[in-house]
Amino acid sequence: MEIEVLEGVFDANEIIARENRALLDKKGAFMVNLMASPGAGKTSFIMKTLEGVKETLECAVIEGDIAGKVDSERIAAAGVQAIQINTGGSCHLEAKQVNTALGRLELDGVDLVIVENVGNLVCPAEFKIGEDIKVMILSVAEGHDKPLKYPLMFSESHVLIVNKIDLIPYTDFDINALEETVRRMNPEIDIFRMSCRTGEGVAGWIDWLTARVKG
Repeated sequence: MEIEVLEGVFDANEIIARENRALLDKKGAFMVNLMASPGAGKTSFIMKTLEGVKETLECAVIEGDIAGKVDSERIAAAGVQAIQINTGGSCHLEAKQVNTALGRLELDGVDLVIVENVGNLVCPAEFKIGEDIKVMILSVAEGHDKPLKYPLMFSESHVLIVNKIDLIPYTDFDINALEETVRRMNPEIDIFRMSCRTGEGVAGWIDWLTARVKG
């Protein structure tokens, strides 16, 4: 019985995810599902991304958190449409929540929608929301062994951002070992080494993303 119920949850989510995808295709918008642990630098990464594409892409952001609206207020202050989803305890966003948020955004003319999922390395990877790509951030401070502990996240993601690389000299983080492990799990993944604090590596990500959105 539990298996039947669980499959029902995923099936219902899949149906609404396809509705989201159809809406975005109609509007010509590309959607990124951004996932990471709390403190990995999701919002800083979004701000760097918005700054990097502001001359070429019109953007909107959906912020997912258990509570609060600090991040969405920060994004709105930068002049970008932002919608806050508070899950009230749930560890991930579901397609229905994103569908409601998309309905409140003015999508005409929007090229890129970034969804900041709830900080978690487990649940978000299991639920499609209608995204074009899944992007995950791993910060140096989390350690290079995380792919072995959370394999689904690394296997499901299209892009891995290794953030806070400016901290590597002060840690035992082995970035080459990390990348070797991840590529064994997911040979098609694109990996970007980055520091949102110093700006190192941001340009490469911006060029890649812009090409994907425009392509």
